Amino acid sequence: MFAFFDKISYFCIMDFYQLVAKRRSCRSFSSEELDGDEVQTIIRAALMSPTSMNRRSWHFILVDERMNLEKLSDAKESGASFLKDAALAVVVTGCPSANDCWVEDGSIAAFSMQLQAEDMGISSCWVQIRGRRLSDGTPASDVVRGILDIPEGMEVLCIVAFGKKNGEALPPREDADLHWENVHVGLF
Repeated sequence: MFAFFDKISYFCIMDFYQLVAKRRSCRSFSSEELDGDEVQTIIRAALMSPTSMNRRSWHFILVDERMNLEKLSDAKESGASFLKDAALAVVVTGCPSANDCWVEDGSIAAFSMQLQAEDMGISSCWVQIRGRRLSDGTPASDVVRGILDIPEGMEVLCIVAFGKKNGEALPPREDADLHWENVHVGLF
């Protein structure tokens, strides 16, 4: 009986495994826009993601206006410049006073959006904001807060850029690239 369930699980998981292996960060987007249905499907994935104690205290700010995308691309010293060419940026925020797991919940939602986008043939890349600073010491989250008028008490975790790939995609991850030496059974 268990062998039967193992085979069913194996076949169901293969599509997910291929999706995860295929998903790679994209930092070069074409000028093609996303349509409303694509955006709604991506956001639906975030809203369906699990949260601690089912609090769902994250908030998502959708940015597709070129001027604001360009401003967001300068929110930190490096690793955000490609935002100016994205079709959509989703700023993931949370309220630490309402939910001590806001970082974890927001991270799960962000990655759920990335997986959904990849399944639809839309590329993405995570831009870390929390804990990052400009060279003058200004927190990147303060820069984003100022651009988008985010209220005090809300913290910015990340920005996820979405768009169609500009050029060839990176090849899927190979098993040889996996760091199995970082997996420990029982004891470290």
